[in-house]
Amino acid sequence: MSVVAKNLIWGVKRRTIVSDVSLTVAPGETLGLIGPNGSGKSSLLRLLAGLKRPMSGQVEINGQDIAQVPRKALSRQVAFVQQSVATDTNVTVADVVRLGRTPHRSALAGWSEGDEAAVAHALDRVDMASRRKQAWQTLSGGERQRVHIARALAQSPQVMFLDEPTNHLDIHHQIEILRMVRDLDLTSVVALHDLNLAAMFCNRIVVLEAGAVRACGTPEEVLTQKTLREVFRVTAQIVGMPGADRPHIRFSPE
Repeated sequence: MSVVAKNLIWGVKRRTIVSDVSLTVAPGETLGLIGPNGSGKSSLLRLLAGLKRPMSGQVEINGQDIAQVPRKALSRQVAFVQQSVATDTNVTVADVVRLGRTPHRSALAGWSEGDEAAVAHALDRVDMASRRKQAWQTLSGGERQRVHIARALAQSPQVMFLDEPTNHLDIHHQIEILRMVRDLDLTSVVALHDLNLAAMFCNRIVVLEAGAVRACGTPEEVLTQKTLREVFRVTAQIVGMPGADRPHIRFSPE
């Protein structure tokens, strides 16, 4: 499914947080959102997912204005993965993933074979099928993030939005999670802090500054010395990665 944002504006009181943002995400593409703290990445992500309503502008998913789509119907198409979700409840991995089936079930409906199959398939896709009976509290950070993604996949979405999915993970798990997201057969929009990870795993990148789109294009087009200096206020050298066609950023210590 495609995602199209048209002139999105959103803010709190007199402060504009998302300022006239327009963008397009092609079916099956992984689009990265990067920018300094406070640039509006998380707010834009929630607008695109329909979790916030813009003051003006609109979001279309597969050509349909999401403001006209009932919430439950939208939840069958779109999944949102937060930075982290904590719970003290004694639940298993499978219990957490089952929550993803909520949009597909009526209040009086029992748990079906289709629901169970969707949960099993979601766990299998994130390589957590063997942990389905394990207690949530015993999982590592990287494992919990995999389960969050499995819960989103249990919704059977066609578009996935992820807000800093690698936050607080070590580099091994960061790469593991983003490789998994890239390889899913979904349209994905992911907000990231790490510019090199964005370059490695995103087809295209949108750079936000003060709520507005500063640049949009492939990693090679967007991650330039000029943009890094002006938007992120860092001095860096852009080099090619051996055996890859993606840029790599070497930051200067001065």
